[in-house]
Amino acid sequence: MHYHTLGQIPHKRHIQYRKPNGELYHEELFSTEGFNDNYSLLYHCNAPTQIVQVGDPYSIAPKTVHDKQLKHRCLKGFNVEPEEDYLRSRKPMLVNSDCRIILAAPTKSMTDYFFKNADADEMFFIHEGSGRLHTMYGVLPFSYGDYLVIPRGTTYQLHFDGPNNRLLIVESMGPITTPKRYRTAFGQLHEHSPFCERDIRKPMELVTNDEKGDYLFYIKKQDNIYPYHYLNHPFDVVGWDGYLYPYAFSIFNFEPITGRVHLPPPIHQTFDGHQFVICSFVPRMYDYHPLAIPAPYNHSNIDSDEVLYYVDGDFMSRKHVEKGMITLHPGGIPHGPHPGTVEKSIGKKETHELAVMIDTFKPLLMTEYAAGIEDPEYYRSWIS
Repeated sequence: MHYHTLGQIPHKRHIQYRKPNGELYHEELFSTEGFNDNYSLLYHCNAPTQIVQVGDPYSIAPKTVHDKQLKHRCLKGFNVEPEEDYLRSRKPMLVNSDCRIILAAPTKSMTDYFFKNADADEMFFIHEGSGRLHTMYGVLPFSYGDYLVIPRGTTYQLHFDGPNNRLLIVESMGPITTPKRYRTAFGQLHEHSPFCERDIRKPMELVTNDEKGDYLFYIKKQDNIYPYHYLNHPFDVVGWDGYLYPYAFSIFNFEPITGRVHLPPPIHQTFDGHQFVICSFVPRMYDYHPLAIPAPYNHSNIDSDEVLYYVDGDFMSRKHVEKGMITLHPGGIPHGPHPGTVEKSIGKKETHELAVMIDTFKPLLMTEYAAGIEDPEYYRSWIS
């Protein structure tokens, strides 16, 4: 990310900064990679250390399925039942040691507690619903098609506009960044990048809650949820600056790269994670060589698992696609267009498909939640 600032801050870091009554504001360095990576400095009305643990932690470790079958899989994502509570609505589907792919369908806002993921950065894709992400950095509105990137350790609340919400969530054990090849040595997005800084929405409304009371929040750490209480409102920041903060990016602002013949999936890359990538498939013109075949060629992704989350539109290389469907094409066996779709694609000029792809370089395991919404016959769909 690039430098941003909101609110009132002193002219130099790590110096005295006082309230109108003469008391010091409380400076906090916020960094997720020690002191060697991007960070922000925040100025709190009250000490952010005044917290008390209450209650016992409970485990949310994913329960994985080990059926030892190497085959293509399909999950009916919209079969995940909605739940009122946001935390309980989060259902891990596919997991490894680098990332977790989660589906959630919360129906109510987080009005009586706050949440902090101390294990992982989070990337949300908003499939259905709209609302506002509240953090100590300010307020960030979101709606259909938005990615939200939230650095680990960020305390937040999600306020939804209504009950119908569908979220794809990726937890990353390392930072989620823009691809390095899109950036100059100084961090600016290149001219040939499929998006630019103008497309990235940063928190623009800083609301300072200088209030004392009893504020419940939950911390996720090592697959446990720890109940805590703040003695001060967690969003009591009067100003901050830096390079580390939550932001939004709409998939509709991703500018597709096209060519005369079919180009490989890396042209769709949007984010980088530790040992995985996130790509955006958006409406675009098809390949324009006179003998071009728009359908993707068969390929063997030997070193990676490929996950596609289908959002909307007509997917010319797949049959019987539904919104919210997840397909897993594991490394080691080839996959490609369904029978008949290659010939059918020839001569077509454009596609209106919308999908999110996640490629991991370690195998993914299905969870019990995923097994409950799997289409067991999907692996046979290349035969019929």
